[in-house]
Amino acid sequence: MQRYDVIVIGAGIVGLATALQLLEKNPKLKVCILEKENEIAQHQTGHNSGVIHSGIYYKPGSLKAENCIQGYDLLVNFAKKYNIPFELCGKVIVATKEEELAALENIYKRGVGNGLVGIKKLSAEQTKEYEPHVKAVAGVFVPQTGIIDYTAVSKQYLKLIELGGGELKTGEKVLGIKETPDTIYVNTSNFNLSTKQLVNCSGLYADKIAQMTGQANDMSIIPFRGEYFFIKPEKEYLIKTLVYPVPNPEFPFLGVHFTRMIHGGLEAGPNAVLAFKREGYKKSDFDWKEFMDILKFPGFYKIIFKYWKEGLEEIYRSMSKSAFTQALQNLVPEINEDDLIPGGAGVRAQACSSEGKLLDDFLILEKPGIINVCNAPSPAATASLSIGKTIAEMVLKNQSV
Repeated sequence: MQRYDVIVIGAGIVGLATALQLLEKNPKLKVCILEKENEIAQHQTGHNSGVIHSGIYYKPGSLKAENCIQGYDLLVNFAKKYNIPFELCGKVIVATKEEELAALENIYKRGVGNGLVGIKKLSAEQTKEYEPHVKAVAGVFVPQTGIIDYTAVSKQYLKLIELGGGELKTGEKVLGIKETPDTIYVNTSNFNLSTKQLVNCSGLYADKIAQMTGQANDMSIIPFRGEYFFIKPEKEYLIKTLVYPVPNPEFPFLGVHFTRMIHGGLEAGPNAVLAFKREGYKKSDFDWKEFMDILKFPGFYKIIFKYWKEGLEEIYRSMSKSAFTQALQNLVPEINEDDLIPGGAGVRAQACSSEGKLLDDFLILEKPGIINVCNAPSPAATASLSIGKTIAEMVLKNQSV
């Protein structure tokens, strides 16, 4: 039996940031991170588009807003300190039709409410000054937005964790969790471990781990695949910064957009389609048991009823390169289907309640000795050090640790 003060499940960027913040606050802690893959940052972190989010979209006072704003400064300072390449290139959010102006104004007001300095309302003509090839009736420029490699950030987190005495066990899938009044026992593929405090940062399987601890029985992770295309090099001149549409306020995804990447190149996407496997990065990926879990969850049918139109549009864009191109042409009319080169995909762990609500804010559940991070979608990578700090403080409230 291997004993630890704190065990963190999941070596994505949030789990690593949590372990790092724990050791920085209390270097005497014996901390272990469990990861079922053989490497860190293999799922949401490693398939991330690499955007440093400003916090402009999020409702002031929400966990997303507070952690994104705080985490933004922590992340930028961390990147500077450890020479991790990043660029604050800015982004333009554009309304392409008059009906979107009210939503664009609301986004601007949220940015102001979240304390963003230097954001600008843009007329159609002013938008052209930032992005000459973009079609817009109005825009908002956000100077804080940037790009970075979150896998590189995660690797630096791990270096510091190991220097601080923390331990990473890879290839260790959690098979069972048992609680007693003063100890939590964790059974993995190869080990039996015990701990005083357990933190679940397992992303796409966060609900399954939480259910092992007796929490989150009324919610489920619904996996949504986001597919990307690369823009061929000779057309990269069409985008200078990052370009986003005005998102559907009822749908917790930002719509297909253009993203410059820190190592070069221009990416377009993602869409948001139901994945038939939690780690289903290809259209052909299918897991019968996981798909049946989705079908058994009552909230799933309420989501279909509420979002059937948006869902069909996303599926159409997934199946049709022409339809995907048309969505991009709403932003940049000069883009052609031949300019799109198939890229990668990511899977977003979207928490859904049994009432059929797609949870928009971060969701962190706490019970004695256990913290379950049940919903940590974008901007969790940007906010990782802030989320990690919050969780570390929750853990350290227990004076026995």
